[in-house]
Amino acid sequence: MLNRIETYYDAVPRPAARTEDFGALTLFVRKGPGWPYYARPALGHEGEVSPEDVEKVRARQRELGVPEAFEWVAETTPGLRAAVEATGLTVHEHPLMVLEGEPLAVPEPEDVTVRMVGADDPALESAAAAPYAAFGVEPQPGSTAQVAQRLAAGLTRLAAALDATGSALAAGQHQPVGGVSEVVGVGTVPAARRRGLGLAVTAALVADARAHGTELVFLTASDADVARLYGRLGFRTVATALIAEA
Repeated sequence: MLNRIETYYDAVPRPAARTEDFGALTLFVRKGPGWPYYARPALGHEGEVSPEDVEKVRARQRELGVPEAFEWVAETTPGLRAAVEATGLTVHEHPLMVLEGEPLAVPEPEDVTVRMVGADDPALESAAAAPYAAFGVEPQPGSTAQVAQRLAAGLTRLAAALDATGSALAAGQHQPVGGVSEVVGVGTVPAARRRGLGLAVTAALVADARAHGTELVFLTASDADVARLYGRLGFRTVATALIAEA
């Protein structure tokens, strides 16, 4: 299971990024607008990663003007944490969760419509913006157009909880590659929280993934409390996702 997830992690940024090889590490560099990518362990590399390897990547990230960030799975690359921390980066732990079997039923929220949103959908702009509002950050320039392009290309699937006016109160995505997909960016605008909208959106994403033949659905929870929420859908923690940043 973790090997399949590693292969997925290596594949999913590639349509929107170029790669730079640093031996034990691969740096993904975004080609256009959108969230910057990160470095992660090179797929198939079995040797140890040294602090010097990490420093070389960080120097390149500074040169490119992108965040000095690394992402990996603790159980897959256990030695990387010590090398990263030796360079002064802070490492954050997050539960890596996989859906086992069919998703469990969750209550349908009142007074909203939860559905998939397409590239030409009137709800696209608000659905693309909702997670930014949820996490308190400004949308990236061209973010709606980028989501539309990914939707049209089949790289992303988008679900949203819409109010009576058709505006998104919560939204999220899953990104299918082969038989694997990750649920990402699920967020609810502050005024609509504690109504079960995020869980309902996640349920819609899972149902869509399953309907399109996805065998392995996974996500990374921000913390243990959020992991318990996803547990209500049938996700269980199988590993620890690590994110390092300056």
